Amino acid sequence: MRVAILSSGGKDSAAAWWWAMCKGWSIEALVTVIITDDDSPMFQIPSTHLVERQAESAGIPWVEVRTIGQTPDDIAALEEALSHLQLDGFVSGALRSDYQKSRLERMAERLGIHSWTPLWHQSGYNHLKGMIDHGFEIMMTGVSAEGLTQKWLGHVLTPDSFNELASLAKTHRFHVEGEGGEYETLVVGGPHLNDRLMIEGTAHWDGVRGHYEIH
Repeated sequence: MRVAILSSGGKDSAAAWWWAMCKGWSIEALVTVIITDDDSPMFQIPSTHLVERQAESAGIPWVEVRTIGQTPDDIAALEEALSHLQLDGFVSGALRSDYQKSRLERMAERLGIHSWTPLWHQSGYNHLKGMIDHGFEIMMTGVSAEGLTQKWLGHVLTPDSFNELASLAKTHRFHVEGEGGEYETLVVGGPHLNDRLMIEGTAHWDGVRGHYEIH
C-alpha cells in the first residue's frame, strides 16, 4: 500500500504513522495542514511546522498544506494536495471525533482512495500508556485543563509522570489522552524516527492555560 500520513507532529499522528510502518506499507509523504488563523475545529495548530523535522529524521517527503481553519476551506486544501500524490490511501490519528473521521472519509471517497483510522475508539489510557511503553517521547506543548499547570509545558512524558497525569485526569475529569483539547503534544523521539529531535523553548503561562514556544 502507498499511503500518506496526515500528521500534526503529535502523539496520535505518530501512533498512526507507526501502525502503517508495522504493516509494511510504503509511506509516500507526511502531510501537515498548517492553520493560518487562530482556531480550527479540525486540525491541531501548535508546533505543526516541526513535522518537517520529523520527516527529515525519517527520510520521508513532507507536504505542507497552508489554509485558514474554516470549513470547507480546510478540507478542500488538503484534498487538493492529496490529489497530486500517487496513493492508495491515507492514515490519520483520529481517535474519537466523528466530525473529523467523517470529513476525512468523505474526502477519501471523492479522491477514490482509502482512509484508515487505526486508533479509532481505542482506550485513551491504553493508547497513551502503550506509546510510552514502546519508547515514544511525547512532549506537552500546550495545556488548557484544570489540574494541568505550568510544570507540564515542555515536559516529556515518562511512566511516572503518565501515572500522575492519569490521576489528575480522574480527579479533574478530563480525557487522559487529551482528546477534548486539554493538552497538545509533539513527539520528539520514538521507533518511527531515526534520531531524536533536540528541542528548546520557553513556557508561556497565564495562570490558567499555557503553551510551550519552541525556538
